[in-house]
Amino acid sequence: MKKITLSIVAVLAFGFANAQEVKFGVKGGINLSTLTGDMEDASSKVGFQVGGFAEIKLSDKFSVQPELLYSTQGAKEKSNVFDADAMELVSADFTTKLAYINVPVMAKYYVAEKFSLEAGPQIGFLVSAKGKMSGGGDSQEEDIKDFYKSIDFGVNFGAGYDFTENLSAGVRYNLGLSNILENEAGDNFKNKNSVFSLSVGYKF
Repeated sequence: MKKITLSIVAVLAFGFANAQEVKFGVKGGINLSTLTGDMEDASSKVGFQVGGFAEIKLSDKFSVQPELLYSTQGAKEKSNVFDADAMELVSADFTTKLAYINVPVMAKYYVAEKFSLEAGPQIGFLVSAKGKMSGGGDSQEEDIKDFYKSIDFGVNFGAGYDFTENLSAGVRYNLGLSNILENEAGDNFKNKNSVFSLSVGYKF
């Protein structure tokens, strides 16, 4: 994982040293996230992302784009809880609500004048983690940050389209590479982030 971090730093240093043009911007959009691995009946959770970026143009076709994003992620899963009033087990929903500060570094290649394909690594820093149980006429939310690692690593794949010189839109998939669970010794449970996002950006 240290190699990924060092690679990100090296790409940024190379990009700024060889930039023909640098544009800064802001972006925001919708996340559709889930958790893969040892999680039964997991379904997608809707969240959002917002932040800023710098597009470092190295040539007419190729750019490097580092970003700093606040991203809400997680998943939903079905569970059973005991309803004291009905004296029976009832179906309930458990929602894992994760929030990260993500730092992706995307390599963008313009296959056409306004259309680009992109890929690159991402490091994420966990800001908060909460678990919400809803069912049986009750709803409870707890802090579960101690059960998750503070750093996540992944890789992104996506595409973008520039409507104008300033306004753009993008679609991206983040594939989590690392186990985000803070397991105790002998515990082999694994969860990885999986996030599909749609965003709109504005370059200044």
